[in-house]
Amino acid sequence: MRCEFFLPCVAIVGLSLGGCSKSTSPSAATSEVILAAKPPGALGVIQARKDAKDKEDIVVEGRIGGDPKPFVDGIAAFSIVDMELKPCATEEGCPTPWDYCCDLDKLPERKALVKVVDGSGKPMASDARQLLGVKELSTVTVRGKASRDEAGNLTILASGIFVEAN
Repeated sequence: MRCEFFLPCVAIVGLSLGGCSKSTSPSAATSEVILAAKPPGALGVIQARKDAKDKEDIVVEGRIGGDPKPFVDGIAAFSIVDMELKPCATEEGCPTPWDYCCDLDKLPERKALVKVVDGSGKPMASDARQLLGVKELSTVTVRGKASRDEAGNLTILASGIFVEAN
């Protein structure tokens, strides 16, 4: 290859590889998703499950839990439980208080799934714990769109999340 063609080719390849795309690094995604202030008008999970219509804008407050492993592997998703339900104590025989094993009969109508989505509505391929700095029993307020399945289960396609200080 002749030298006069080499540098323009390198410049074109460099621009096409990195110069024109938006960053999707975890820190960039985090700054787009984490809210600095709690959004007003949050519903509890019970009320949201009862009232939210499919594709409706919604704000819901809850506590991460409802399962021994409330985080979904491979995407930024987790389940939340209505704040009314209290985590089980270890002396009640629950080694993982966030699974609410002492109130399993109450759990179905007090639980929702949260999927953190990007600008195009696709779930982020990130661990929610690292993306948001959350863990089991963290309290979050989620802003997004309601999504209903055939069974009436509620998923919140979250575009913004406020994390309460632990």
